[in-house]
Amino acid sequence: MTNTTDRHVFDENDIQITDPKSYAAGVPAVLVSLRRGLEQMGPLRTARTLARLNQRHGFDCPGCAWPETPGHRKAAEFCENGAKAVAEEATTRKVGPAFFAAHSIPELLAQTDFWLGQQGRLTHPMIIRPGGAHYEPIGWDEAYAVIAEHLRALPSPDEAIFYTSGRTSNEAAFVYQLMIRSFGTNNMPDCSNMCHESSGTALTETIGIGKGSVSVTDLEDADLILIAGQNPGTNHPRMLSVLEKAKASGATVIAINPLPEAGLLRFKDPQKVNGVLGDGAQIADEFLQIRIGGDQALFQGLAKLLLEEEDRRPGTVLDREFLDSRCAGFEQWAEHIRAVDLATVLEATGLTREQIEQTARALIASNATIVCWAMGLTQQTHGVATIEDAVALLLMRGMIGKPGAGVCPVRGHSNVQGDRTMGIWEKMPESFLQALDDEFGIRSPRRHGLDAVDSIRAMRDGAAHVFMAMGGNFLSATPDTDVTAAALRNCALTVQISTKLNRSHLVHGRTGIILPSLGRTDKDVRNGRKQLVSVEDSMSVVHLSRGGLTPAGEQLRSEVAIVCELAQALFGPDHPVPWRGFADDYDAIRDAIARVVPGFDDFNTRVRRPDGFVLPHPPRDERRFHTATGKANFVVNDLDWVPVPEGRLILQTLRSHDQYNTTIYGLDDRYRGVKGGRRVLFVNDRDLESFGFAAGDRVDLISEWPRPDGTVEARRADDFRLVPYPTPVGNVAAYYPETNPLIPLDHVARKSNTPVSKAVTIRLEAHTPRREGAAAPGTAPGRPSPGSPGRGELVHRSVAWDE
Repeated sequence: MTNTTDRHVFDENDIQITDPKSYAAGVPAVLVSLRRGLEQMGPLRTARTLARLNQRHGFDCPGCAWPETPGHRKAAEFCENGAKAVAEEATTRKVGPAFFAAHSIPELLAQTDFWLGQQGRLTHPMIIRPGGAHYEPIGWDEAYAVIAEHLRALPSPDEAIFYTSGRTSNEAAFVYQLMIRSFGTNNMPDCSNMCHESSGTALTETIGIGKGSVSVTDLEDADLILIAGQNPGTNHPRMLSVLEKAKASGATVIAINPLPEAGLLRFKDPQKVNGVLGDGAQIADEFLQIRIGGDQALFQGLAKLLLEEEDRRPGTVLDREFLDSRCAGFEQWAEHIRAVDLATVLEATGLTREQIEQTARALIASNATIVCWAMGLTQQTHGVATIEDAVALLLMRGMIGKPGAGVCPVRGHSNVQGDRTMGIWEKMPESFLQALDDEFGIRSPRRHGLDAVDSIRAMRDGAAHVFMAMGGNFLSATPDTDVTAAALRNCALTVQISTKLNRSHLVHGRTGIILPSLGRTDKDVRNGRKQLVSVEDSMSVVHLSRGGLTPAGEQLRSEVAIVCELAQALFGPDHPVPWRGFADDYDAIRDAIARVVPGFDDFNTRVRRPDGFVLPHPPRDERRFHTATGKANFVVNDLDWVPVPEGRLILQTLRSHDQYNTTIYGLDDRYRGVKGGRRVLFVNDRDLESFGFAAGDRVDLISEWPRPDGTVEARRADDFRLVPYPTPVGNVAAYYPETNPLIPLDHVARKSNTPVSKAVTIRLEAHTPRREGAAAPGTAPGRPSPGSPGRGELVHRSVAWDE
């Protein structure tokens, strides 16, 4: 690991760099949470909102999908980033017709994503017509009519794309997919396509269900927890309190990550005395600083060592009874693993043999092992294979379907798993489609639809002409920003159902429509009755969410109401689905879900229990595996890793601590020591020296991706400041969405089609400073408008946005 005791400190162009933190949370997290709440909501609204966040009779966090501990909840059952997410949604700032009249699209495109998000809640339906430069107000009925007219005019339903964000409730997701399938297409890209699609693909093939198999209680009872390619301190902070309990019970935690993230090192729980006055709790017993893309090599190397130990001491390592009765393909897989070259494993991982052997000993000693992972594994070309090899490492020891053991893909957005359960997938099985048809008297299309990457290709190529998004910020979430922007502009119509302004509203089709929706914190009343929605967390627990705040404006409608009212305009009064009844009574939607979706029997009753209910999971519950073989499958995968080409670096994109997905809360990353800006590149001191750069230098990033024909495809993102950081030599890191333009659309994971955001080959060029008065990259020429970004926060360089 690179020594950082003498890290350079510089203050140039408004970005300040200091030493990174060695712990997560603590008193600073409390102070930041309160400050953001007061800035956005004021004191009374802050107190009222945070008191109900993640409480049984309150609302579910609109941030991550980490579950609550069953049986009880703390008075403050939220984390710093959850408080920030609520402050963003419950802000008193508003974006209405006057705002759009005062700001043209070119003006708004010159602003950063952070500035756009800070303007406030959308309050009115808006439309921008062909050739227009400003959004204008439009009535709800007229907006529905315009959308319906465009959809009905399409030669084929497959020329429409319907995107879904992970914050959408179960009820909204169910009626959304019902409307889409009634229209006649399965084109349902969602945010899972860009994050955990590799997990679902691998888990479905190996254990028969694309969901994790553990609970919070399992984590607390585990002997050994491997955390690979995940940063819980920023992305899932409430996980830290569960890891603290596991540690207190004797668990060993091994962190596997390219960066020494604060949340993997030490946790100071601000609700405990030792978290305020003491040193908190150490999280990771061992930190394996792996090279980007080396995780599969590590898992195969560990499996080889376990097999060799079984040979030396037969019957002491493998769970033979489980392998013989519950698994398929073990012998072929074991033969492949025995041939793995440990020298290649060491080269691919950057670890020492002693580190790998020590981890193997921990696996052998453990009677209850859990593997947790996130984007560091899934967003690799070999992401599916990596997860299949992680599962194999558990299966060989019988570590699934027993207390304290199993697989734990840690999902991101609050209901991303529930959306998939409700049918938001382009490849739903025949059993689901037939149940949907039987319930509603429709004929669902059977042809598989388009995922996120294929949807961009279709819009780019003129094969799709209408794009509709239920939440999210599609443009800033997807790869190849310029290509995606051009694809959206190629549409006849784009529709965004949103709570707040984002860049996707500004890069629109010839006609663009914004439909403002209620958020998770808002009170939803229909016909005088308060409506409730439900969500499914990362561990298959379904529970209610009850918003209580007065909405930002009288024009706002719930996502459920928007979908149902649009469906009425699209299909007319004689359609067999009771759209009006669904819009007015969400219990009716849940009754329909209970008849269509397995595991939701008596939905309305069970979801009103204090902690909701847990969906069935055959591998976890009964060690049954609904795979093609009827057993848990070992999959043979060639060893793949990411070597660093001469004169190049391997980039991983990641979040700042002041952001959640594409929502930018602020310009600081307290844990990594960055303040006042986002265009930074974390790089090892040795790479700085070898490339002839110094700390604080400004560089342009050029990505290189080899096409099948042997040519190289290049992308660029300009003006990043070099920050010395303890990354592996040859590996660098930077924030997204600023680096999304560097990821070619075709750079995807095998089998899952997930964009490979964690392994991008780049080279550096010295940045040539702009001449005085010249426009910043990605901005419109002329003087910046009030509130435009400072020198330390430049917008993306994107030719498509300069139009």
